[in-house]
Amino acid sequence: MTRKLTVAHLTAIDAAPPVLIRAAAEAGFDGVGLRLVQVTPDSPGYPLSSRAELTETRHALQETGLEVADIEFLRLTPEFRLEAVLPTLDTGAALGARNVITAPYDSDLPRLADTLAALSEAAEARGLRALLEFFPWTPVPDLATCRKVVEAAGTLTGILVDSLHFDRSGSQISDLAALPPERLPFAHLCDATVQPRYTTEELLDTARRKRLAPGEGGIDLRAFLRALPPEIPLGLETPEDPIGDETLVARLTRIRRATLDLLAEVAAEVPKIG
Repeated sequence: MTRKLTVAHLTAIDAAPPVLIRAAAEAGFDGVGLRLVQVTPDSPGYPLSSRAELTETRHALQETGLEVADIEFLRLTPEFRLEAVLPTLDTGAALGARNVITAPYDSDLPRLADTLAALSEAAEARGLRALLEFFPWTPVPDLATCRKVVEAAGTLTGILVDSLHFDRSGSQISDLAALPPERLPFAHLCDATVQPRYTTEELLDTARRKRLAPGEGGIDLRAFLRALPPEIPLGLETPEDPIGDETLVARLTRIRRATLDLLAEVAAEVPKIG
């Protein structure tokens, strides 16, 4: 089985979906993640609310043969209303997306689990799977807490583990290895510089602007990858500045090559049986 590699939209957030799709295809990726919802005031979202935008994006997918691994992301707040996000889920379904990523911004964890359960049912009805991603600056700051919320939400919901947030949250490799594989449809991968501690501002800045290609930073990605289910698809989320006059295709190609090199190194470390 060949591991699927996709590009998260944050890697090139200024690229409209058709541009990202075609660049990812040229760089050799299998798919993309699309940010349909604006997350911060200074970064765009692409709701594809007009028929022309949706048609152009679907045409790019058909033309390249790429898939949409995920759409992102929905903030689960105390004020969250499921009916408000149904158009986003419908758009994801129209694109053939596999997953919808959610972010935990409700400190009432039982209520958060209930919200997640309702969203998971609505997503499942449209052929999507809802995933909860944890972030160190949120009420669900680490993998252990994320697992508790997701299990309380029921069997439909999955977990999205991002190597950056996993490292920054102090989550344990043993906890990652112990997760049921069916809870992990895919994972986000990137590298970054490592410090003894981080302010919230540093966590946010790195997450949004200063990630590195795998192998270029100090995160123990080998241990991270070994703890994941074999051949789990990976979404490369690496917002960073281009090197010199590097084009988008060249940057994506470099990131993919770095990932393949790291995966080959990890595979070589596994003893062969027989």
